[in-house]
Amino acid sequence: MATILNTRSTNRIVQLAMLLCACSMLWGCSKPAVVEGVMAVEISGKTFQLDIVADKDSRLVGLGGRESMEPGEGMLFSFPDTEIRKFLMRDCVFDIDIIFLDAAGRITAMHAMPVEPPRAADESLTMYERRLPTYSSRYKAKYAIELVGGMLETLDLKEGQRIEMDIQRLEAITQ
Repeated sequence: MATILNTRSTNRIVQLAMLLCACSMLWGCSKPAVVEGVMAVEISGKTFQLDIVADKDSRLVGLGGRESMEPGEGMLFSFPDTEIRKFLMRDCVFDIDIIFLDAAGRITAMHAMPVEPPRAADESLTMYERRLPTYSSRYKAKYAIELVGGMLETLDLKEGQRIEMDIQRLEAITQ
């Protein structure tokens, strides 16, 4: 009799687990998807597939070394804290537009960042970074979105405007 109860209990646990998995899949379809490090974000009626950059090492590299990016692509930088941010064009070979966002997703600043001459063979990393212009969030920012250069001209954005993102999801994965 005890064996039958254990088998029935095990079957019920398996059934419950399957039901919970099915429910979680259905729930996930109604939220903005973060799949394999990409989040779809709508900006001024256009959907961008943004690579999520949520750890220190990835944030340091950013788009550096990447050869190109399509107009519907970009990067979404998520930081563990909120402070004034400064970006520069380290090892970038194409123009980038940047949008800084506060913790609620409101725009604090936007910049067009033109490509800079590459680091010279005899130039130290410190000297290279000192000569690169920096682009500031102006106010405290928790997020930054990088898009292909020239994209800001096609988007009707204003400082203070909110960009909808799955902030809870970003909070859960940011290191």
